[in-house]
Amino acid sequence: MNKSNTYIYIYSTVMVVLVAALLALAATVLKPFQLKNLEIAKKLEILHSVDKGWDTGTVDNKTKYVESEYDKYITQTFVLNPAGDTLSNVDAFTLEAAVEMKKDSTERAYAVFLCKKDDGSTNYIFPVLGKGLWGPIWGYVAIAADMNTITGVFFDHQGETPGLGAEINTRLFQNQFVNKKIFDEAGTFTSVKVLKSNEPKIPDHSVDAISGGTITSKGLEATIFDSMKNYLNFLKKQKQ
Repeated sequence: MNKSNTYIYIYSTVMVVLVAALLALAATVLKPFQLKNLEIAKKLEILHSVDKGWDTGTVDNKTKYVESEYDKYITQTFVLNPAGDTLSNVDAFTLEAAVEMKKDSTERAYAVFLCKKDDGSTNYIFPVLGKGLWGPIWGYVAIAADMNTITGVFFDHQGETPGLGAEINTRLFQNQFVNKKIFDEAGTFTSVKVLKSNEPKIPDHSVDAISGGTITSKGLEATIFDSMKNYLNFLKKQKQ
């Protein structure tokens, strides 16, 4: 009986060690592929904010297509300090907004991506990050060279309700933001309101909320306001 128990113990221990080793090896081998997938996903989200990169379903090599589109349209990236001045030796693409938000407000850094469109116009793309009903929501807001007019957006989420709050990542919802303004006629930062059907609309500064997704809609409204507020110094300097 003792020999039998010893055998079972040794066998179990060996199997646990073996499985752990195989899992560690698999994680090591797969990590570069996982990181590449995350990179491509992020580049695609940035492209979507300027209405590019929508043909992934028709190409043979998604990675090659996304990288080609990104290199073509995203012509410059840089990082800002809270005063709106450019920081050197900081990579905008790898900057994590979630990490920066945990820092003191005076020590944060903010990424900006520049897009040069086919017509020669320049768009400034700003990452946004906030909270929805069930988890984080994030995205990108593209602003024209006037530092006021929204030319496009892209939003996504983690865990919002399908058919309700999850609709923030649909083009139908996102297209409402095109040509909205983030400053009013007096130059006051107002951002964009996401309003329910019974709330008075604000010309140039509001879009329709998602039916049945009020909490997510208001979370997105706060996300845009709070995130774009961090870029006010930069926006005002660029307008001068």
